[in-house]
Amino acid sequence: MMCNKFLMLFVVLFLMACGEETLPKPNAVLRLEYPKAQWDTLSVGHFQFQKNRLAKVKDRTSESLTLDYPAMKGTIYLNYKKVDANLEKLLVDAQKFSYEHAVKADAIDTKVFQNGNERVYGQFFSVSGDAASQAQFYATDSTDHFVTGSLYFYARPNYDSIYPAAVYLQNDILTIMESLRWKE
Repeated sequence: MMCNKFLMLFVVLFLMACGEETLPKPNAVLRLEYPKAQWDTLSVGHFQFQKNRLAKVKDRTSESLTLDYPAMKGTIYLNYKKVDANLEKLLVDAQKFSYEHAVKADAIDTKVFQNGNERVYGQFFSVSGDAASQAQFYATDSTDHFVTGSLYFYARPNYDSIYPAAVYLQNDILTIMESLRWKE
């Protein structure tokens, strides 16, 4: 009798185990969409540029400011320096700063920027990978003005997670560079 109960239990468990094979679900892909950028002119000390309306201006002085993007947990830092027989040092420092992220970066793409009509020359550094900063740039007129900028997220640098926001904000930086105008 006891043997029949075990046999019956075994058959029931065996039949319950026979069914569809359970497969793991594929990883979901996060789809983040940001609104199309709308631009306003922002004037600061020695220069002006087009700023995305999503950005909140913080810590503004005549020499620096931050553009905060709370929805993306990102910030673009901008700093101005006067060129005073120190252009070479400013250029070396800006380029060196950009490549300090090479340790954690998968790649750093560099784009040369020139706008001869407005006397704006510089470089844009796009960083791929789990680096602390996803983009840096500098712009100068080579005689009087020098601006540096960098993009940081106030979240752990996980490139897969911040990629959509990084691309969006890198485009904002390119617009800042393209619209940069010096004040005399």
